[in-house]
Amino acid sequence: MDNLRRNFIKNTLKSTLSFFSIGIFSGFSMKEISFKENVAQKNIKKMTIKELEHDGALDISLAEQLLEHNTKFQFIETINWPEYSYKPEVKFKIAHCQGKILLKYFVKEESVLAKVSKINGSVHKDSCVEFFITTEPEGPYYNFEFNCIGTPHVAVGHSRKDRQPIDPQILELIETKASLGSQPFEEKTGGQQWELMLVIPPECFVKDKNLELKGLKARANFYKCADDTVKPHFVTWNPIGTENPDYHQPKYFGEVIFE
Repeated sequence: MDNLRRNFIKNTLKSTLSFFSIGIFSGFSMKEISFKENVAQKNIKKMTIKELEHDGALDISLAEQLLEHNTKFQFIETINWPEYSYKPEVKFKIAHCQGKILLKYFVKEESVLAKVSKINGSVHKDSCVEFFITTEPEGPYYNFEFNCIGTPHVAVGHSRKDRQPIDPQILELIETKASLGSQPFEEKTGGQQWELMLVIPPECFVKDKNLELKGLKARANFYKCADDTVKPHFVTWNPIGTENPDYHQPKYFGEVIFE
């Protein structure tokens, strides 16, 4: 009987200590995530997007010249998830002109990959740059994603699970100019650099009819990723406070004001 009593007490103590230790570590984990979220939300970036004036036709080459000569670099350099510590050198320039968004990325990285050539394909698996934006405080957000040869993937919705792909015929209105050309290729390693110029027309904002960029106060974030390369990475312009990589987080978008 004494042995039974001793075993019962021993097992009860083990269960209690196990439950207690789980609670402690779970509490630490939740506090760590909460701290990370608070830091990210307190470090929201702000950017003014310059209006460039031009009379007459605006092709992509002229748009690129105007952008390069009249705007400053912004940098995508925030590592939010230490397990993905590789950080390529990524910067961009952005402006608006004649109702269109002009955006150019400049990238230096260990390798490049461009398998996807179909519109609205999984370009995030390639060497990819992204631009997410919402034009209304509680409205849907758009995810503009492009691999290094300019293949677009664009959708709109309120969350990751609520995405409506934009009609490919509309996305064909986006002008792209990729330094690596437009043909898909397998991964190239050994240090690579590339540029991608984009001219995004207002027709892409299908939930914002008659969108007026001038004076618009919006929220946005800019990203670089490459899920299927030798060095997968998830780098952002504005910090994100989630436990795991997740770009579909409008609460962590920075503030952008269009002149």
